[in-house]
Amino acid sequence: MPIDKKDREILRILQEDATISLNDLAAKVNLTPTPCWRRIQKLQTDGVIRKQVALCDAGKLNLGLTTFVTIRTSQHNEEWMQRFVAGATSIPEIVEIYRLSGDADYLLKIVVPDIARYDSVYKRLIRSVELLDVSSAFAMETIKCTTALPLDYSTSDAHD
Repeated sequence: MPIDKKDREILRILQEDATISLNDLAAKVNLTPTPCWRRIQKLQTDGVIRKQVALCDAGKLNLGLTTFVTIRTSQHNEEWMQRFVAGATSIPEIVEIYRLSGDADYLLKIVVPDIARYDSVYKRLIRSVELLDVSSAFAMETIKCTTALPLDYSTSDAHD
């Protein structure tokens, strides 16, 4: 679906604050509320807007340790992958999972209160499947953390 300048502006604003009122959003993008609402509905229907969520402060929820875990496996078959995915996705402290190209097969982002809780997650993970290598890196400082996607690469129509 083509995304024009107005759609990108709506998305930019919603990525910063999804609680903005329809009237305020419409005013910011120079539309009246009804056409603005129609655009939002179309973006949702087309799957561009997947869902709206509340972003929580990890530190205020006693989740002060972020760990990035790279995993290598010697098994590259469907059965192993299904067991790994089932095991890893069932652990709530694992908040992101990526399958990679290159030296590592998977990258996990884990948020926990401390090293002891990380160790508990690690033990649950290794019980689910056999792993060749697990390497952990503990985040010392968050430099940038955003859920806002860059919008300059979205398809545009001829009116841009």
